[in-house]
Amino acid sequence: MTDFAATLRILEPYPGLFAYYDGRTPGKRLHSPDRNWLDDGAYSLGVASYAIVSENEALVYDTHISLDHARAVRRHLEGLGVSRIRVVLSHWHADHIAGNAVFADCEIIANRLTAKAMADNAAVLAAKNPPIDPVVMPNALFNERLELDVGKWNVELLQFDIHSADGTVLLLPDIGVLLAGDTLEDTVTYISEPEHTLRHIEELDRLAGLPIRHILPNHGSEDRIGGGGYAPDLIQANRDYLQRLLDNVADPNLDKASLADFIAPELAHGSVIYFAPYERVHRDNIAALRNRK
Repeated sequence: MTDFAATLRILEPYPGLFAYYDGRTPGKRLHSPDRNWLDDGAYSLGVASYAIVSENEALVYDTHISLDHARAVRRHLEGLGVSRIRVVLSHWHADHIAGNAVFADCEIIANRLTAKAMADNAAVLAAKNPPIDPVVMPNALFNERLELDVGKWNVELLQFDIHSADGTVLLLPDIGVLLAGDTLEDTVTYISEPEHTLRHIEELDRLAGLPIRHILPNHGSEDRIGGGGYAPDLIQANRDYLQRLLDNVADPNLDKASLADFIAPELAHGSVIYFAPYERVHRDNIAALRNRK
């Protein structure tokens, strides 16, 4: 049987903060040659989940893209001597909750919108390719903000309506690190709720007000994540991309420009890195905005 996690890389951008990174492996697909969420929405773009570890405690941020990946994360943590694991879900999308069953005996924390979205979309998740069935639900809920201690770590869970209405980010105020989930992405953000794009831009402005020094997104460059993350200007890069799309979405020539040309200012600044598979994401984003209600 194929081990979906065979190419998983374990990074440690900060002592005690681990990134479980997979994908961006040339010529390799995990699930199918046909378009599917696991390969095209996660693995081909590069995907990470995270764990904050202190002594025998760990806080896992998202359960990765398959049960194999989740098992690999848990094995690593238990190998470090961790005996108490809690999980935080960044939002309800498949590539963030696919491994929940591996942590079903743990406290799984989410905001109330995430729990509702998972319950409302259980049939949608079960019908996906590959399916997530059963959907293992969170068992500890919060609204807006929750503060946790993980051994020596102080962790703030903060709710944002970016990418998805139910986004939860993790702020580690002692070192100024933000675990961003899908609220931020490199090369560009994926628009999953096009009708709320103006709201997402407003929320990106609110996110920029946090005391952030480094950003670790769930989708981005392995080297940059492993090296400590992105600078805070990733927020402005994602914001400017969305605003530029809105400003130009009616232009019939928009589809003719490459993504590299469309985000040339951000590439020149170095706030994002060009990765060719995001050309398809960009085309999907244009179509989503043009078809929004």
